[in-house]
Amino acid sequence: MKHTEPPSRCPRDVIIFVGRNRHGNWVVRQQNGAFGGLFVNRAQAFKYALFRNGQHPEHIVEVSHEIELDLPVDPQIAGTRRVT
Repeated sequence: MKHTEPPSRCPRDVIIFVGRNRHGNWVVRQQNGAFGGLFVNRAQAFKYALFRNGQHPEHIVEVSHEIELDLPVDPQIAGTRRVT
């Protein structure tokens, strides 16, 4: 049986940012906000980022400034209305 890489979850030229938010949690966020997550440690954040981009560490950027998980909300997907 041949071992193959998992399929890429996002285009290879898409950058994934990893850093800490104002509360000290680790944040992973795709540059366009298509996906992301909060993590308690750096190792888990990088593991998730690598999984999502098909194991391409060269497309992961660790940022030194605060980063927030600010993903766009589609009301039809969320099942709720967005309040402004």
